[in-house]
Amino acid sequence: MQAALYDEREGYYCRRDKIRQGRAGDYRTAPETSPLFGGAFAHYFMKSYFDLGAPERWTIVDVGSGAGDFARDVLSGLRRNFPKIFAATRYVIDEISAGAQSQILTKIAEFKDRVLFHRLDEIDESLPCAIIFSNELVDAFPVHRVIGRDGNLKELCVGLSEADDFVWVESEASSRVLEYCERIQLRLAEGQIYEINLAAEDFVRRASSLTERGLLITVDYGAERDDLINDPNRFKGTLRTFHRHQLGDDALSRPGEQDLTTTVDWTQMIEAGEQNGLEALRLERLDQFLLSQGALEEMQTAAATISNQADLFNFNAGARELIMPTGMAASFQVLVQRKGS
Repeated sequence: MQAALYDEREGYYCRRDKIRQGRAGDYRTAPETSPLFGGAFAHYFMKSYFDLGAPERWTIVDVGSGAGDFARDVLSGLRRNFPKIFAATRYVIDEISAGAQSQILTKIAEFKDRVLFHRLDEIDESLPCAIIFSNELVDAFPVHRVIGRDGNLKELCVGLSEADDFVWVESEASSRVLEYCERIQLRLAEGQIYEINLAAEDFVRRASSLTERGLLITVDYGAERDDLINDPNRFKGTLRTFHRHQLGDDALSRPGEQDLTTTVDWTQMIEAGEQNGLEALRLERLDQFLLSQGALEEMQTAAATISNQADLFNFNAGARELIMPTGMAASFQVLVQRKGS
């Protein structure tokens, strides 16, 4: 999964010839669906700025920024509505894809004086006050898969068939995987599969170590651990593919050509946060979160400035995806964790 997604030349997220997002790609994300996403989070960042003591300088770290829609909309919202906070803001983008970086540079050209590109694990300074934000990042971390077999746990690894096709191979679990399974007292039925996202814990640990005071905000699709284990629809785990907006379950086919994803374990994220000095402030559906941050008012204000009927129709359609209980945002959640008092 690491190679299929992140190989420097052939990995899905690193290939320059691959269109990943939008109608011509494999999936849509909330920031590209509507500017309301970034606008609502700009409003939440404003409130967070004051909750964190209105620092003279602070940093927003955008991890896995994608095509840059979120960065542009947040910075535009802060500059337009909260200029003093905008003046105090340094914006750091962590994006692995060189192609996406080019798109980002185009979209945030007017803000280039306050935007830096750094990988999260390469930031070599402490950030006294910061927000570390990600959208649909953790679900794309490489995972380990375990399967219940004869009352024990085996790890599912990737091997080759006689025809040189990739196949699943049951092996003894690695020590870190076993340690995690023992820690959460994982018990699986015969043939039941469960994914273990150890990289998620590494991400929380790294994010917490970077700042003395701040927030870790994670937007993704996930579930509580009990739901992941006990839901009969997830008996074979949650590893799946996205290709041309179609959901699939053959993760070993077309390596580097399709997205791979698993459902985030929110219980794991909260526990990892607690182990690293982070307090969980809120976990709620994305549509409800956006409404609580003024998305409806933002929609009405923005719509009043659009004169072209086709543009207005497209704007309203995208906005509905984020605020209606039947829209795409209802399938996502927001976890906010805080470090420092």
